[in-house]
Amino acid sequence: MQFITYQKNEILKHRKNLAKIQAKFLELFGVNDIFSNSKVYEVVIANELNHELIKGHSGSRDAFDKYGEYEYKHFKETSSNHSWTFNDFSDSTIEKLNSCQSVIFAHVDDTIYPPKLDWYYDVPGHVMSKYLEEKTQSIQNTRKMINVSAKQIETNLGIQKTHKTTVNQQGAYYNMLKTIFDSITELEKLTMSKGLLTSNKIFELLTAVELGHNMESEQGGRAGAHDAFDKDGNIYEYKISKNHSWNFQDISENVLNKYLLDNEIILAVKNPEKLEIIDIYTAKPENTIPRLKEKLAEKEARNGKLRRLQVSLSKGDLKVIKATKIL
Repeated sequence: MQFITYQKNEILKHRKNLAKIQAKFLELFGVNDIFSNSKVYEVVIANELNHELIKGHSGSRDAFDKYGEYEYKHFKETSSNHSWTFNDFSDSTIEKLNSCQSVIFAHVDDTIYPPKLDWYYDVPGHVMSKYLEEKTQSIQNTRKMINVSAKQIETNLGIQKTHKTTVNQQGAYYNMLKTIFDSITELEKLTMSKGLLTSNKIFELLTAVELGHNMESEQGGRAGAHDAFDKDGNIYEYKISKNHSWNFQDISENVLNKYLLDNEIILAVKNPEKLEIIDIYTAKPENTIPRLKEKLAEKEARNGKLRRLQVSLSKGDLKVIKATKIL
């Protein structure tokens, strides 16, 4: 773990370029955060298929053309899960697929520059609705979740993948995507990091810039690496929120013990529409962990045995964990 001095002015220059793109997407499509949770890859898909994005985040539809509306499911080559997930297969969700032109099951190759849609399945909405209705009858998981694989689509539905060999440079979103990927590539070079368009990584970078930290380039999941470190080798856990509610997922005893290795737990608040960090709080792990355990116990008392060990810290918890506002 080698600390480097970030070129703050260069990083903020690229942030400004990206913020302009975000403002344009908000104005044109009502999308207020294209840089978190891989949203930008939906734009890649729309560009390649000559679809027009549907305004806003709500609802299951992502894009449309003259034939109808489309729902996108995608995974990236670097993703750990190489299948597509329906997080809510309620009866109403399955029924709504009947009015959808197609569900696009896309694979994005993000190991190359620029990332590209290289193959996909185009499954008619009514076909997918019937398939999910049949396959979810025996599923009892409380999360209402089902994964769909490429093998299932080909074997059970008889639909073959469509390959894309070139990038659609005439697409409606191509120029904006080029600006995004050019800036992200430069930011990853400047900070020796990877995957800035996944999860909240771009906002973790902006937090690190504010605090004089370095992002950890390879983060390791539940019991893996930390999020950032400083020039003295102290390590930090970052939590990013847009509404002063910070989510702690899968907080097993092992994960809680990992937090004890952190010098501080950083709780940051983002403004995704302006691509900036607006508040930062810091708290010691020894003050934070007891509150997480307490909230977990309260949740279990209300709901019984928990399938997922997940709780949130709210703005009201900041005083309890003796957090200090530093931005």
